[in-house]
Amino acid sequence: MTTDRSVAAASLRGGLLAAIFLMATSAIGPGFITQTATFTARMGSAFAFAILASILIDFVVQLNIWRITALTGKRASETANAAIPGAGYLLTALVVIGGLAFNVGNIAGGGLGLNAMLGLDPKIGGAITAVLAIAIFLSRQAGILLDRAIIGLGIVMILLVLFVAVQSNPPVGEALRQTIWPDSIDFATITTIVGGTVGGYITYSGAHRLLDKGLTGPHNLTAVTRAALTGIAVTGVMRFVLFLAILGVVASGVTLDLSSQAANPAAQAFQAAAGDWGMRVFGVVLWAAALTSVIGAAYTSVSFLDVVGVRSDAARSKATVGFIAFSLAVYLALGTAPAAILVFVGGFNGLILPIGLTIFTYIGYARSDLMGGHRYNRVLLALGAIVCALTWYMGARSVTTIFAFLGQ
Repeated sequence: MTTDRSVAAASLRGGLLAAIFLMATSAIGPGFITQTATFTARMGSAFAFAILASILIDFVVQLNIWRITALTGKRASETANAAIPGAGYLLTALVVIGGLAFNVGNIAGGGLGLNAMLGLDPKIGGAITAVLAIAIFLSRQAGILLDRAIIGLGIVMILLVLFVAVQSNPPVGEALRQTIWPDSIDFATITTIVGGTVGGYITYSGAHRLLDKGLTGPHNLTAVTRAALTGIAVTGVMRFVLFLAILGVVASGVTLDLSSQAANPAAQAFQAAAGDWGMRVFGVVLWAAALTSVIGAAYTSVSFLDVVGVRSDAARSKATVGFIAFSLAVYLALGTAPAAILVFVGGFNGLILPIGLTIFTYIGYARSDLMGGHRYNRVLLALGAIVCALTWYMGARSVTTIFAFLGQ
């Protein structure tokens, strides 16, 4: 009996850890890294407020999505269809389109990462990244490989970015002041960084991983809540550390190139902080972020296809391979995605975030029948409603600016 309980406890911890790192590493992909470099170069220390706002929004969004998904025991697309007929199809279309757009950028990021590390042609590096991601899914031990790859690469990312943050010697005091009292507030920036860290498929990545691990029902709610809070804390720390690393470079007087189509502002920041060795470090960080994000985007986007009949493990594996292969084909046809595309995609996912959040807030308030009769926490629902209204407002205020990113 004791052994059985120990195995069950270990399985629970493993499932929660996998969900935490899938959500965290999906939130810290090439798009987020590029967005952070771009906005830090433009706004300086004032960007700290946008990061704080995004973390607070993420706490509310992820807590509600993870908890409601655990209570319904169904994927978000199925839950949305059950709540509002047709809503699941709309949500699926938006998530898949956003995930595909992000994945093209993720593969491009993998190519740039291997180029910085090893000097490989970015297209070859992107192809290697995509093929490696496909190999993980085709493996007979895909689940174990997925969990280990995501956790291992996530730890590498955290350690390397922390080193560069210390090396760049950022003005921490000024950053902390502007976290609370910024010189300027830009709604488009907040919407974009929220979209790049919790918008689109990222909102549901950890929650769907929990479903695959069987961690559902009211008896798992406490563990799920703790996992969601931990995952958001991990991404929050990473956001601030990466911001401080780039802020140190910008504050030292280095001007990052944001104008040319081939510009890679994050790479410039890492090179300025630690020379050629810094470029190698950046290559590892960007490649790790890209590989884990390719996995996260493909896995989560395909998990929404239940509503169109993609249900069996074999069908999901084929769809995942097809998703990554199609993303690679688009990348090879377009070449390396410019920084403007990676910034725009974050903004686009920020615009579609309130749609899914509105559906889930409605479920929490009015559809306890979908949650096994469970009366959902009213404080979390109230916070969810506030964040929902805020994201709609920010989206309306910033939609023109976000689409203008494509022309930069």
